[in-house]
Amino acid sequence: MSNVSIPKGTRDFGPEVMRKRNYLFAVIRNAFIQYGFEPLETPAMENIETLTGKYGDEGDKLMFRILNNGEILEKAKSSENNNALIKNVSEKALRYDLTIPFARYVAMNRGTLAFPFRRYQMQAVWRADRPQKGRFREFYQCDADIVGSNALLNEAELIALYLDVFRTLNLNVEIRLNNRKILAGLANCIGAADRLTDMTILIDKLDKIELSGVMQELEKAAFTAEQCEKIQAYLSISGDWKTQLTRLREIGLASDEMVAKGIAEFEEVMTLYRLMVGNNDGIVLDLTLARGLNYYTGTIIEVKAKDVAMGSIGGGGRYDDLTGIFGFPNMSGVGISFGLDRIYAVMDELNLFPQEVVSATKVLLIQFGGIAESVCLNAIRQLRLNGIPAEIYPSAEKIKKQMEYANKKQIPFVVLIGDEEVAQSKLILKNMQSGDQQLLTLEEMIQALKN
Repeated sequence: MSNVSIPKGTRDFGPEVMRKRNYLFAVIRNAFIQYGFEPLETPAMENIETLTGKYGDEGDKLMFRILNNGEILEKAKSSENNNALIKNVSEKALRYDLTIPFARYVAMNRGTLAFPFRRYQMQAVWRADRPQKGRFREFYQCDADIVGSNALLNEAELIALYLDVFRTLNLNVEIRLNNRKILAGLANCIGAADRLTDMTILIDKLDKIELSGVMQELEKAAFTAEQCEKIQAYLSISGDWKTQLTRLREIGLASDEMVAKGIAEFEEVMTLYRLMVGNNDGIVLDLTLARGLNYYTGTIIEVKAKDVAMGSIGGGGRYDDLTGIFGFPNMSGVGISFGLDRIYAVMDELNLFPQEVVSATKVLLIQFGGIAESVCLNAIRQLRLNGIPAEIYPSAEKIKKQMEYANKKQIPFVVLIGDEEVAQSKLILKNMQSGDQQLLTLEEMIQALKN
């Protein structure tokens, strides 16, 4: 037998896993549709120039480039310089995320789209990362974006959408908010406006290396002692969101125009969200939240599960000019993403998937052969017409073998129709978990299964 395998960092998803994944996709997709988002898909591959330079040096290194073939590859062999060689060898790459392809799509279709444009997208992305637990080279992203509007009502809607999805999944979550303008104002106040990205990347490590670790990293990155002291005072602010905003004002940061604007935006989002949902439950101001992405310019959002030790299971934020990189400037937007794999892991650990997701088939008709087979075939037709997932064992094997098949597939009910049941125009419905049996007519069985 040959030693078959799949590439490192990729996965097969068997039927049981796919049923659970499809359940998550369905819940998230239904919420997107309820909130007026339209579906979009973009190609698995993009032109190299579309993707490079958008994710920083590290992102460029992690792209899966696609080799050209045929005559183009032959031309590459005769190239006189490295740049020509690279271009001739690879002109395309697998998409790294869904955001940049979305920005490219908006720029290309600006003349036909109605703005604000609300889109959702649920597709695979690829990163040439080192495979490890919880990190894969191929994984799905589930994104929703509203582009073409500066209104902070959009942020409130996306937070409410998060809340609706996680309530449907019965997941207890905390939604953390910050504003990039507050972080930009902090950089202004310490005289490091040109090092905002360096500062936010290090601040974003706080959950992993704690405050002392962040301060050491800031020193290594050549931030001065005075700058580090002010950053530490900022990172040490705690309490509820109103207390934190008061503290920002007390230490003088709110006097910075950028910080003041960030505070005002945060307060407006909270007001709009409260008007929409009725309260601010589950929302936390996290002044350390940075998410390390250059294109965020306003609200930053992150979702964490409360009952399981896990990284973020969702996140997003406001960006003011994402499409500008494709020649369509001043197009503001805001978006969120669901971390499907992490949500799956949390749901699985807490045993939150509904029972009907565990098995696709709700009832198995046991095959006795003979005249009972024709009765079974009519019964299974009626079950399916009534929306009850059903299957019939294909041949009249031993009853034990058919029952073992039902158990292995975790089918909750089986139907037995022998000669005696045929004579009575009835059938036996057996609950595989409790072992209880009922002698019913076909109509009674369908009603029982519906209930």
